[in-house]
Amino acid sequence: MTQEIYLRAKNIGLDLPTYTQEQRTIKASVGVLLQAAFQPPKRMMRTTLDGIDFDLEPGDRLAVLGRNGAGKSTLLKVLVGAYPPTRGTLEVSGARQALLNLGLGFNQEATLVENILLRGIAMGLKAKQAHAIVDEVLDFAELKGKAGDRLRTLSSGQRMRLGFALATAVQHEILIMDEWIGTGDAGFVKKAQERMQSRVDSAQIVVLASHNFSLLESVCNKAILLEAGSVIAAGPVAEVLVKFRDVLASPQTSLQQG
Repeated sequence: MTQEIYLRAKNIGLDLPTYTQEQRTIKASVGVLLQAAFQPPKRMMRTTLDGIDFDLEPGDRLAVLGRNGAGKSTLLKVLVGAYPPTRGTLEVSGARQALLNLGLGFNQEATLVENILLRGIAMGLKAKQAHAIVDEVLDFAELKGKAGDRLRTLSSGQRMRLGFALATAVQHEILIMDEWIGTGDAGFVKKAQERMQSRVDSAQIVVLASHNFSLLESVCNKAILLEAGSVIAAGPVAEVLVKFRDVLASPQTSLQQG
C-alpha cells in the first residue's frame, strides 16, 4: 500500500523563552549597579509564531516569504521537528530532509567518517545505510583524502561541502530548505546546484524560504507571507510576491510579546 505524503500546519503557534534584566542608567550608584549584577534576569515568553495554517500535498512547492525577523527560520525549524509547536498541530507523513544549517550537529573532535556516521544515524538512517553513504559523501565533498582527519582541521569551505554532501546524500519525500547554495568554489557550487535541483525535482513536497524572487517563481507554486510571526498573505507565488513588495515598503511590525 502506497504511503500518503503530506505536510499540514493547523493553527501553529510557538512561544519561546526570553530573558530580560532591568536597565540601569550610568548615573546609578555603585551599590545599585552591584545589586543589578547579581540580580537574576526575568524569564518571559515571547510569541514567535501565531496561527500558521497550510496544507501541502505531493506536487506542492511552498515559498516562505518575510522580512528578516518575520519568523521564517523559526517556522522551518518547527517543520523539521526542532521546535515542537506550543499551540496547534503539525501533521507529517513522509520522510523529511532539512537543508538549513549545514554545519549543525557535527563533532569537532570526531573524524570525517565518524561525523558522517553519527549525522547519518541522526538523520534517521540505519547503521548499515549510514556506512553505505560514507564514500559517496566524501567523494562529492572532494574530501576523500581527509577521511580520517578530525573535523576541526577543515576550513569553513570544506565543512560547508561536507555538510551539503551529507544533507543531500539521500533523497526524501519532503524537502525543507532556506536559500539555495551559491557560495564557495565555483566548480563545487555548479555541481551542488545541479544536485539541489535534482533533489527538488524528485521531492514530493518542498518548502523553501528565500529572498530570491526569480528562484521562488521558478520553483514554487504556493506562497505564504509572514509578518511578526503570522501569515498575512497566502496564495499563488506571483500574488504573494506583490504583497511582499508592499510590506517591504512599510514599517516593520514587532513580534508579539506573550
